[in-house]
Amino acid sequence: MKLLKTDTRGFTLIELMVVVVILGILASLIVPRLMGRTDEAKQVKAQVDIATIETALKLYRLDNGNYPSTEQGLMALVEQPTSEPVPAKWNEGGYLEKGKMPKDPWSREYLYLCPGVHGDFDIISYGGDGTPGGEGKDSDINSWELE
Repeated sequence: MKLLKTDTRGFTLIELMVVVVILGILASLIVPRLMGRTDEAKQVKAQVDIATIETALKLYRLDNGNYPSTEQGLMALVEQPTSEPVPAKWNEGGYLEKGKMPKDPWSREYLYLCPGVHGDFDIISYGGDGTPGGEGKDSDINSWELE
């Protein structure tokens, strides 16, 4: 019985270096494109959060006849308010998934005004800098400007 000879050689140093160089070139082309997208992703997340909160507020109004007051705030969507106007038919379990109010992507509370300056209510995130106004990554995300 004759045994077949198997090739036990591994990769040569040159082959490994070629692979490392190729990976380096790919990383240098892809990483810069992805790095600048973090701020844009945070703005999109804030827009999605605000749209979700708007939907929850509309459900609250359908059940109770009015939106939570500015004093009750957005927490009225996750905890039954005890201050006036006390909701008559508050939904057991709240109006938001997971029973908690999201913070904006910069770990700050969303600002809620009812009645709002631009509609029945206003929801605002002050963006990356946390102050009113700003441009680019620091621009405000407002409920009345969402599409």
